[in-house]
Amino acid sequence: MLGAFSLAPPPSLDIVSPHHAKPPQLAPRRTGQTLPPAPTWPDSATASPVARAAVAQEFANLRYEGHCPLGMYIVPAADNLFVWDGVLFVHQGYYTDSILKFRVIFPPNYPDRAPNVQFITDVFHPLIAQQDGEFNVASRFRPWRPKEHHVYDVLHWLKASFKKHALDDIKEIDCLNKEAFRLYHDSTSSFAALATQSSMLSQLASSLFDQDHPSMANKGPVHGIPFKELRTEESSALRQRLGLTDWDE
Repeated sequence: MLGAFSLAPPPSLDIVSPHHAKPPQLAPRRTGQTLPPAPTWPDSATASPVARAAVAQEFANLRYEGHCPLGMYIVPAADNLFVWDGVLFVHQGYYTDSILKFRVIFPPNYPDRAPNVQFITDVFHPLIAQQDGEFNVASRFRPWRPKEHHVYDVLHWLKASFKKHALDDIKEIDCLNKEAFRLYHDSTSSFAALATQSSMLSQLASSLFDQDHPSMANKGPVHGIPFKELRTEESSALRQRLGLTDWDE
């Protein structure tokens, strides 16, 4: 049973939420489809000094107010500045209560080219490829303008893409999941059911805690923001430290 959980590292990202005290009883999606080879990851150690400085500055800028979207956590990979791991907590809309792991991957010639975004968590969404989790960044940034666009713009678009106003405006030509686009416009109730299923599956203990979950297949190294399930006494101590009341009060 899925109880309280925390995010680590860093320790400041510890999370507990009553929404996850009882997990949804849904079976994960069937696996077995043929997946593409794992991508070749950029190596920050061999990138140009200009690219390394640009990526480092982008991460430093996330500390400014309004740069990192609310409900989103980002950490760079321990051994590669050009790979950032993130988690998005969705609080409203069709995907309410989703816990979505994703990855931002910078090209070696950044900022001349846009970063790529790949979802680690399986999610049924028009802009996300079901085969490998690729998110279509170009749907919002066409063309990518190095002197105008920044990573925080990409992160805000990523979050906004789960809201109704953004879903309404998505063009079919930009969709990596044509079926999701078709259902959204032709059978909204079916789309809503699949979005809800994505949300519920993302909350399962296997999705949150298993580093070898099937959804990780061919998606690179272990995600840099692991979740840790808390025992009852750990949860109580953490909630007390944060000044939170018990859930049954």
